[in-house]
Amino acid sequence: MAFSKSFIVFFALFLILLLQMIECFDFHEKELETEEGLWQLYERWRSHHTTSNSLQEKKQRFNVFKHNARYVHEFNKLDKPYKLKLNKFSDMTSHEFRSIYAGSKIKHNRMLNGVRDANRTFMYENMENIPLSMDWRKKGAVTPVKDQGQCGSCWAFSTIVGVEGVNQIKTQKLVSLSEQELVDCDRSKNSGCSGGLMDLAFEFIKENGGITSEEDYPYLAADGVCDNSKLTSHVVTIDGYEDVPVNDEKALLKAAANQPISVAIDASGSDFQHYSEGVYTGGTCGTELDHGVAIVGYGATLLGKKYWIVKNSWGTDWGEKGYIRMKRDVSQIQGLCGIAMEASYPTKLSPTNNLKEPKSSIEKNDEL
Repeated sequence: MAFSKSFIVFFALFLILLLQMIECFDFHEKELETEEGLWQLYERWRSHHTTSNSLQEKKQRFNVFKHNARYVHEFNKLDKPYKLKLNKFSDMTSHEFRSIYAGSKIKHNRMLNGVRDANRTFMYENMENIPLSMDWRKKGAVTPVKDQGQCGSCWAFSTIVGVEGVNQIKTQKLVSLSEQELVDCDRSKNSGCSGGLMDLAFEFIKENGGITSEEDYPYLAADGVCDNSKLTSHVVTIDGYEDVPVNDEKALLKAAANQPISVAIDASGSDFQHYSEGVYTGGTCGTELDHGVAIVGYGATLLGKKYWIVKNSWGTDWGEKGYIRMKRDVSQIQGLCGIAMEASYPTKLSPTNNLKEPKSSIEKNDEL
């Protein structure tokens, strides 16, 4: 069936408008005043998100949703440098959210595998003249935001951001790489959807001779059996990795000025769950590291608030199109939400991969 050009243009504009409506789910105070208004708000929210049709579960989810809606509304009345919004996580309790979407168990896995080697080198230690701001997205070193789904594989996504970034910096080619290969095949110390550590994943990629593309080994949001045939079809290599000196935001800044950095944070609390925009100052987060993300730059607001640009793996309808700006230069030596406690990055000294050419590369990040 052939469609007219005008129909195609109209349909495209309709899709754009629909996506904007989904990303910006606004509501009014009057909707919170009565049970009927809250039910209507909940039904409107449900029309944007896939939820269970079970009547019993619907009632339970409604109770959670109305609590979260009131919390978001009251919070946004406060004079804070960041705002919250209702999103796809708004019918989940904080405990449910954390167990499903912040389930990488970074602290647990670090205890199992021992403390990081304090004698490792830090190549950026003597760096001077650090740029006032940096955004690796604008330099073409960051792929579009991905979505880990209900799998505790954030450690794999965090790792891949680092490898994609350093590879682009060295080769000028941005290739989307496979998180699923790490989930399925990096099993000596990491645990797929049950969590893992980024530096151990870098070690796996080095010892394995590289990593394949996302196109060749696509993400499934579930544990799978390692496809051994992919272990010889890698498109990117690294030479190793380094840990950023622990509890040192100045060292973290030096590293982030040179490449995207894999980090762990405490992502607990309703504020992180419902973060929308602005410079996040912590809410109730501490240093119980449970989520892997990546620093892809840094900057400062017009009011002088310094922040990290952090890429998450919960899709583009969370936060600032999948990103969060987190306050930096805080009083805690661990950094906000422990961001300076478990930072590492891959090293790639040569631009040559000596591997097969990837089938496709990404020209730019359209999310900017």
